[in-house]
Amino acid sequence: MRPLPRKSESETALTPDVVLIGYQDQGNLGMGYLAAVLQQQGRVVEMLDIRDRAESLAARLISRPPLVVGFSFIFQYFLPQYRHLAKVLRSVGITSHFTIGGHYPTLCHDEILPNFPELDSVVRYEGELTLPELVDRLSAGKDWHDTPGIAYVRDGKVVVSEPRPLVHDLDSLPLPFRPYEPEQIGGFKTLPLLASRGCARRCSFCSIHTFYRTAPGKVVRCRKPEKIIEEMLHLQSRFGIKVFLFQDDDFPLWGNAGRRWVDELIDRLHGSGLAHSAVWKISCRGEYVEPELFARLRDAGLFLIYMGIESGVEQGLKILHKQMTIEQNLAAVRTIKELGIQFSYGFMLFDPSSSFESVRENVAFLRKIVGDGSGPATFCRMLPYGGTPIRDLLAKEGRLRGDLTHPDYEFLDTRLNEYYALLYRAMTPWIHNDGLSNELNYALDEFKAMQRLVPGLEGSLVYDTGLRSLIREVNERLFLLVEESSVAFEHGDRSVIDSATSKAFCDKARTRLVDMRNKFVAENIYRLMGPVNQDCVSGPVMAPQIH
Repeated sequence: MRPLPRKSESETALTPDVVLIGYQDQGNLGMGYLAAVLQQQGRVVEMLDIRDRAESLAARLISRPPLVVGFSFIFQYFLPQYRHLAKVLRSVGITSHFTIGGHYPTLCHDEILPNFPELDSVVRYEGELTLPELVDRLSAGKDWHDTPGIAYVRDGKVVVSEPRPLVHDLDSLPLPFRPYEPEQIGGFKTLPLLASRGCARRCSFCSIHTFYRTAPGKVVRCRKPEKIIEEMLHLQSRFGIKVFLFQDDDFPLWGNAGRRWVDELIDRLHGSGLAHSAVWKISCRGEYVEPELFARLRDAGLFLIYMGIESGVEQGLKILHKQMTIEQNLAAVRTIKELGIQFSYGFMLFDPSSSFESVRENVAFLRKIVGDGSGPATFCRMLPYGGTPIRDLLAKEGRLRGDLTHPDYEFLDTRLNEYYALLYRAMTPWIHNDGLSNELNYALDEFKAMQRLVPGLEGSLVYDTGLRSLIREVNERLFLLVEESSVAFEHGDRSVIDSATSKAFCDKARTRLVDMRNKFVAENIYRLMGPVNQDCVSGPVMAPQIH
């Protein structure tokens, strides 16, 4: 996200009460909601991106030191980055109250506080009620230590106050503060929003359900469909948003209540005109994917689904506690393809139950779902993050390895430890960070959004065929790499894993992708920049994926 144009000197003269710092990819709804609640109570709030240089952030804060600096913390491997910033801020004389929030600080406050001495407190669970009270107490010079919903260190020991209940009515919260220009996909402006909070499932590798279940209150809460539509119309009017990204942990489709809720949402999308003027993405489980329902969702604007499939092996699904079957996931993918909806997925090729055989079984599963080029092959290794049941299990089994910021574990077949390390380096051009699979994913998502928002684009069939042919070729090359190298390594041959060859292949495929994509955009530039999308295409270049 790009920040909005800078305000005039008179507009920025006020010293902020609170400065919130975190990642701003696709915005940061957590920070946005906190800022909006604080502003509603008359507080001056700034939101900054932690990727700005620590020295630049320190220079900005020292000129107008806030009462509170709040760090929005996501994954624990970012801890050194946050700690470095806090040390720099303290070193230049900033004495503000430092607090931190997020899943890991909430669930592992006993770990983060002793290892992050610059912090004064942790705001646990949802912060919309806790942070404003903490700010009020600090502002009034009152004792803040018994504020409900926090943790802190006293006399060398971590102290936890009484837990704060989760926000019961999400519609009671103001719309999140969004002081930035939206990102784009295919030139169409896009912003995230939430329809719900919480997840009813209990996947062993995920801290989300632990985060919500260990606090008082209802785990899953949904906003009223009419309020969601109001927000979407507001964002469309203010920013010209055409692509909405629902960032719910699990879009609320489950059970009779979920069906009634989504039926009303679909009706309101059609009634508001949003079904024809915008498209949107959700994350959900494969078991929710029913042909009739998802056809209606598609017709109301759904163009992209993200599913956490995670494993194509029964033992993998069991240890990850997905409460799903292989066939359920395969059936969901088939239905999505038949409906013409784009999909992407999370997948863990390696997990604590992995063997060489299960790795190859997982590749065979991936070949079933994306071997046709309907999506790029992508996968990762499951990591035992803090606050997750699987980390506790691995610790109990004596297999937990790594440190606070790089949690890891030993495979049952210890040969897999070395194999994964070698394969990881060879796979980097494909599936990590700005890898080829991410760019292929973006190209597919962008093309689907273009097709839905600007019908009749020239060369669509040629581009679609070429793109999926390239993806099919790239996927098969990756599948063969994993299959052949796993067999060879299992028998003592490490020569099959060649990082240089992998990089050369990916570089050539990326060049083909960019040329193909830019040619399609160039052929349709005037349509894409027409009345339907006046602000659209910023140039024929690749961009990050939108998940």
